[in-house]
Amino acid sequence: MSTIRPLPDLLINQIAAGEVIDRPASALKELMENSLDAGATDIAVQLESGGIKLLRVRDNGGGIARDELALALQRHATSKIATLDDLQCVASMGFRGEALASMAAVAQLTLTSRTAQEAHGWKVEALDGHISAPAPAALPLGTSIELRELYFNTPARRKFLKSEPTEFAWCEEVFRRIALSHPGISFSLTHNGKTIWQLPAHTPAGRVAAILGDEFGQAAVAVERQAAGFTLTGLAALPAYSRSNRDAQYFFVNGRFIRDKVSSHALRQAYQDILHGQRHPAFVLFLELPPERVDVNVHPAKSEVRFRDSQAIHSFLFHTVQDALAAPEREAAAPSASAPASQATPAASSWLPPRQQAMSLQTAEPLAFYDALFGRRDAPPPSAPQITPPAEPAEHGAPPLGFALAQLSGIYILAQNAHGLIVVDMHAAHERIVYERLKTAFDAQGIPTQPLLIPVTFAAEALDIATAEDAQNALRQLGFDLAPISPTVLAVRAMPALLKQSQAEAAAREVLHELREFGISRALTERRNELLATLACHSAVRAHRQLTLAEMNGLLRDMEQTERADQCNHGRPTWFQLTLAELDAMFMRGQ
Repeated sequence: MSTIRPLPDLLINQIAAGEVIDRPASALKELMENSLDAGATDIAVQLESGGIKLLRVRDNGGGIARDELALALQRHATSKIATLDDLQCVASMGFRGEALASMAAVAQLTLTSRTAQEAHGWKVEALDGHISAPAPAALPLGTSIELRELYFNTPARRKFLKSEPTEFAWCEEVFRRIALSHPGISFSLTHNGKTIWQLPAHTPAGRVAAILGDEFGQAAVAVERQAAGFTLTGLAALPAYSRSNRDAQYFFVNGRFIRDKVSSHALRQAYQDILHGQRHPAFVLFLELPPERVDVNVHPAKSEVRFRDSQAIHSFLFHTVQDALAAPEREAAAPSASAPASQATPAASSWLPPRQQAMSLQTAEPLAFYDALFGRRDAPPPSAPQITPPAEPAEHGAPPLGFALAQLSGIYILAQNAHGLIVVDMHAAHERIVYERLKTAFDAQGIPTQPLLIPVTFAAEALDIATAEDAQNALRQLGFDLAPISPTVLAVRAMPALLKQSQAEAAAREVLHELREFGISRALTERRNELLATLACHSAVRAHRQLTLAEMNGLLRDMEQTERADQCNHGRPTWFQLTLAELDAMFMRGQ
């Protein structure tokens, strides 16, 4: 039997490198975070062959003193914590003292640094666990760390590295994450001699636009709330900007990018009834909280955290983002230009690009035009040019979504406001209105019920009959009264008042299917939104139904009073605005 013996330091560091430095991107993350901890305001990254051949990070931070250079490459040597109390309230990005020692064990490492107190820089080199004596080097204030031939001495691990383009893609993603979280710092990235990113210091919104593009900024709403020691800021994209994957989800805790089940679930829930199908939301969000309320020492890579009060975090994230996504509808429904009753503070507008700040649906169209459309006796008859609003504001502002003009193909409502033309998908808009009303009624423990003078009967399977008998209380809670009248026939004797009688059979079948498939308890809790959304779809006005002008205007007014009316229950947009300037451009007016 083999004897027990201590492992040599080099092997210990090579083992640790498997967790801390599993690929070039991991090394890049550790080095850039060290630069941030050193107070750098300019960080330059240089890569070759995806970071496998060369990975160099240079910064203008405080530097490392000559006598501490070799110590910095030793295992568990750090300047960031000294006691257990320090570990329990870590405020720095790095703290474990493992990364540089692990890199020195699996790569050819050169560390050059200069502090403000030194006349020139000093350099040490590490190879196979051996560290050279400090030697003079030319370097401005700051630190430069260079890694060459990652895993050159552990070929078994190097063969697990992917292709150079793949490794570079991971490095670039790490660079983007860190650049997003520190907009006040300038960053640059070159790969194989080509400049990929050149990011000067900027505002938070400017940095987001530089990295994710203007399209994201224009499709996002500002998020800002502070409560119970938590602060959440950033941008959350509206559902129309949803993605097929999670590549545009950036969540930071105290400046550190993390993947966390609690936060991921809360953010997904905030989008749960406005996101279409299997689409994923997009956001850049920053959560700040006291360091002692989050444990960052969960994994050596520090990409996972553990919150001291995960339930409070979940609730805070969910309600803040959900309210922010509903804010555009509240702003559109505001009766005047006064500040909307939103959770966002005035500072939240700094997150929005200028074009979005300027956009508003408040109109100056007079109520006289609305009166004329409805034919009031004391209102003058509308003249031929009556669809053009006057230039001067009226005494009372017109509704935000304007006035209905016509119906197109029995599908779209065309309306006019002060900005130009509004196009509304009437089925999608009405579906959202009914859905929100059903949710409100359900939460109030009573969806209004409408007894049917003549019950609607339909053929049903044995399982549907059994489900209807077993789930009487749940059906009543949903506004239905179903009763079997034979072993194969069910009768709908009452249904939700918000639904149409013509849809009684289809709606009843859907409800029975949900109750049978998922169980009564789950259908009324976890699946509650999906179930109510299905009912709303059955009750919404159908395409190709001709609406009167009064009905069209009534739908527009209901949209203005409904939260999240910008999207239907499946995340599709319900209306678009075509401005007069855009219409003029289409027709080349003024050219």
